[in-house]
Amino acid sequence: MNYWLAKSEPEAYAWGQLVKDGRTAWTGVRNFQARNNLRAMRTGDRVLFYHSVSEKSVVGLARVVREAYPDPTATEGDWSCVDLEPVKPLPTPVTLEVIKGDGALREMALLRQSRLSVTPLTKVEFERVLSLGGAKS
Repeated sequence: MNYWLAKSEPEAYAWGQLVKDGRTAWTGVRNFQARNNLRAMRTGDRVLFYHSVSEKSVVGLARVVREAYPDPTATEGDWSCVDLEPVKPLPTPVTLEVIKGDGALREMALLRQSRLSVTPLTKVEFERVLSLGGAKS
């Protein structure tokens, strides 16, 4: 199993909307490295759902339910998307400030490549964020 972090502006698509929808196509990624990360996702992989920009915190746990396929929102280029479904919210959102202050997370891609919307996580990083949020995998 692989672990990922996917970012979304809550004003555009929030965790609550994913819960309401029950499943969504993770479309609109227009960065080659993030696209390649989508293409590396496998069914069952775990995904931390991060509210970017206004909230800057991990708020939920999702899972990949459909592997990469052509992004239907792309009008040109070779772009991909995956389908995600919610697993559970984190009891306590894990803020960017908390992540930055935690030594176990200092190498996290979120901190090193802050503009990428989809980044890989190590199992240790994934479990640490869940622990900080009061959840278990």
